Amino acid sequence: MNAPTTVDQDLVDMMSAVFAAHREQNEPAEGTATWDSELWSILSKLGLVRLTGREEAGGSGAGWFEAAELLRAAAHHGIRAPLAEHDLLAGWLLDTAGLEVDDSRRTVCLLDEHGHADGVPWASAADRLVTVWRQDDTYYVADLEITALTITPGANLVDEPRDGVTADISVLSGVEVPDAVIEQLLLRAALARALQICAALDRILELSITHTTQRLQFGRPLAKFQAVQNLVADIAAESSLARAATEAALTEAVRTNWSGPNLDFLVAVARSCAGHATSVVVRNAHQVHGAIGTTREHRLHEFTRAALAWRSEFGSVYYWDDKLTNAALATGRDGLWSLITD
Repeated sequence: MNAPTTVDQDLVDMMSAVFAAHREQNEPAEGTATWDSELWSILSKLGLVRLTGREEAGGSGAGWFEAAELLRAAAHHGIRAPLAEHDLLAGWLLDTAGLEVDDSRRTVCLLDEHGHADGVPWASAADRLVTVWRQDDTYYVADLEITALTITPGANLVDEPRDGVTADISVLSGVEVPDAVIEQLLLRAALARALQICAALDRILELSITHTTQRLQFGRPLAKFQAVQNLVADIAAESSLARAATEAALTEAVRTNWSGPNLDFLVAVARSCAGHATSVVVRNAHQVHGAIGTTREHRLHEFTRAALAWRSEFGSVYYWDDKLTNAALATGRDGLWSLITD
């Protein structure tokens, strides 16, 4: 997915080249993905690890459009790395809370009232967890060593670490932050996943086009059969719809500095469209590829499993559909059109 504003093409090409070279030299290992120190070092030297961080705090000072291209490039090449978690979530939250940011590898953890969180991205592989909890109707943020927490390893459908985290919140000490900061954190996380899903869907479309134009059946390419054309056309249409919705949410987020009154609605639209598009794209792509698409050797599964995993994180498809339903009911019949078009 191309960001809906001009991003320096040399920067985009450099990002893609870095991930392409790494993927070519390193086949994915079986089992849960690890935090790749070699790749992380390369990205750090290029200023991509903290791409959107404040320059005075050691970041590169870029924006979300550049970050979108970075996420897209990584997802396009099947690279598993916590770029969004470390920079767009953990780094941003530390900056916002006025806490120091160093070179430690970080992710974000939002504890419930019992001091527990499930499916925390990359917790078991991080150095520190930027931890959020609510106590006495106030949110607190602390930058904690992983030794201060109990971590139970887990993984999502595409073998990225998604761990259980437990802490005794009664003994934790942190910095107070307004509710609006945590609300924005959750929207940022949801939009980051939408960007990654869209990149995976676009890659699935590329693989499907390549396969159907090169694979012969009864003496002619699969792409010559109308049934196959319909399957690929639906993949393209659903991918485009998800991309358009996500670009609209991203543009509004940047335009309003994440304060737009309808931003939560636009993010919900993006996540709903991306979630439902994933169902069609994954099903059709595997039908198009046939048996070869189910093998470990073929790369299709790297992207279909990723899209399926990511659409369930930071809010399920049902969760975002429910958000849209509630918004439609709240605005009523007379306000529905303006809700959609404004």
